[in-house]
Amino acid sequence: MRLFSDILRYRDLVRYLVLRELKVRYRRSVIGFLWTMLQPLLMLLVFHVVFSAIFRFDVKNYPVYALAGILFWNFFSQSITTSMNSLRGNASLLTKIPVPHVVFPVATTVSGVVNLLFALIPLFAILVVTGHPLRPSLFFLPVSILIAAAFTLGAGLALSPLAVLFHDVVELVAVLLTLLMYMTPTFYPMAILPDRFLWAVRFNPIRSILEIFRDPIYLAKVPPVSHLTVAIGIAILALVAGSLIFRATSDRIALYA
Repeated sequence: MRLFSDILRYRDLVRYLVLRELKVRYRRSVIGFLWTMLQPLLMLLVFHVVFSAIFRFDVKNYPVYALAGILFWNFFSQSITTSMNSLRGNASLLTKIPVPHVVFPVATTVSGVVNLLFALIPLFAILVVTGHPLRPSLFFLPVSILIAAAFTLGAGLALSPLAVLFHDVVELVAVLLTLLMYMTPTFYPMAILPDRFLWAVRFNPIRSILEIFRDPIYLAKVPPVSHLTVAIGIAILALVAGSLIFRATSDRIALYA
C-alpha cells in the first residue's frame, strides 16, 4: 500500500519526529522521562486503595494485574490523543513541506511504544518484589506490543484526519476514551461485573488486545491461539480501515489544517 511505502521512504523523518515528540513531552519537566515510570505507579496506588481496600475484591497479586492494564491503557489512550493532534499541531509543515501526512500519526504511535518500553521497567521491578513468576512467556511481549501498536496506529490513522476536518472529534473521542476505560477490564477483574454488563466487555475489541498484552505478564503464559487469532484479526482490521480512511481524507487535510 502507498501509505506504508511512504512510511519506509520517509523513515528518517519519522525518526526525527519521534525524537521531537519525546523531547517536547518532557520539556520543562524536572524528572523528565521518569514520569513515564512514576505516573503508572501513582495510578496503581490509587486503584489499589480504591478497589482492594474499599471495594475489597480479591485478585491474586493485584499490583501486577492492575499495572499491566494501566500500562496498556496509557499507551493506547495517549497515542490516540497525540495522533489526533499530530496533524493539527503540524499545520505549518503540512502546508509548506511536501511530505506524506501519514508520517505524523505514525511518529506519535512509535513514540508511544518507546514510552511503553520505559514504563515496563517498574512493572518488572514489581514482578521481582512480589515474587511473581518470571516465565519464558515474557519473551512474547514484543509480539503483544506489535499487535497493540498496529491496532493503535489503525485507530490513530482513522481519527487524525477526522480531528482536522471536524474539530468536535477531539472532544468526542476524549469522552469515548473515558467510557471505554471503564468498559475494559484494565484495573478490575471481569468477575466483579453483573451478568447484564458482561456482554459490553466481551464484545469490546480493546479487551482482546489488552488480554494479549497482559497474559504473558500476569498469567505467565503465551496467549491461547484462539485469543491470539482474534487479536491479530482485530489489529489488522483496524489498521486496514484506518489506512483507507486516512487515504480517502488526506487530500483535504492541508485545506483545513
